Amino acid sequence: MIEKIAIIGAGNMGAAIARGLVKSGRIQPQNLWVSDPAVSQLDALRADCPDINTTNDNILAASMAQLVLIAVKPWLVEDVLTALDQKLRPDQVLGSIAAGINIKTLRELIRYGAAAEAPLYRIIPNTAIAIGESMTFIAPDLTTPELDEEMRDIFSQLGQAMIVTEPMLEAGMAVASCGIAYAMRYVRAAMEGAVQLGMTPAAALTTVLQTVKGAAALLEATGEHPEVAIDRVTTAGGVTIRGLNAMEAAGFSPAVVDGLLASH
Repeated sequence: MIEKIAIIGAGNMGAAIARGLVKSGRIQPQNLWVSDPAVSQLDALRADCPDINTTNDNILAASMAQLVLIAVKPWLVEDVLTALDQKLRPDQVLGSIAAGINIKTLRELIRYGAAAEAPLYRIIPNTAIAIGESMTFIAPDLTTPELDEEMRDIFSQLGQAMIVTEPMLEAGMAVASCGIAYAMRYVRAAMEGAVQLGMTPAAALTTVLQTVKGAAALLEATGEHPEVAIDRVTTAGGVTIRGLNAMEAAGFSPAVVDGLLASH
């Protein structure tokens, strides 16, 4: 069982993962190592999680862990993995959260060390990981079903997690990682409409957020297809169907689909 984790990088994503794991209780703080060259980043993290281990030494952090998560910007991955290559052990698990770096490239960067054939994961969360509500996609390479389930469990502490094949990561990124911005754009547009109808901006935000939250909760609770749930709201000749038809006439659904395809 994975009980010791090193996170290389204490930026937004790395720090969010660290905070989430500590808050969930899935990893004991003393078993979590976080490395970053920026002392300020580590100080901020330690202020929230005083019992975790922090360091500027990636190799030291990695040496303490069963799972090593690379949470640096994509253009830093090569330097980080090249330095770690021959320091990693074959019994360790490696995970990369860097967008756009595929498994083949990751394997090439650790091809000389003992971890060349070790279990490897590409992991794509979204920014809601900061509050434990991420939708995270995990693509395995040279792993076992048992280890896959353990990785899913770890990231389920930070929202929901799904094991997928690597080609499906790109779809997941468009729908969930980019998609969170699209959902926020809907919130903004609905707020603008609410203000035009006479609401204050504060009341509009509260109303739209609760409405979106309620819609998601209803679908999650019932398992219904969205169209079935929509039918419950749309009465014949009513205001809801008129609003839906106006949105569709303006290209609402095709715009969403086109946006997802453009993000892929």
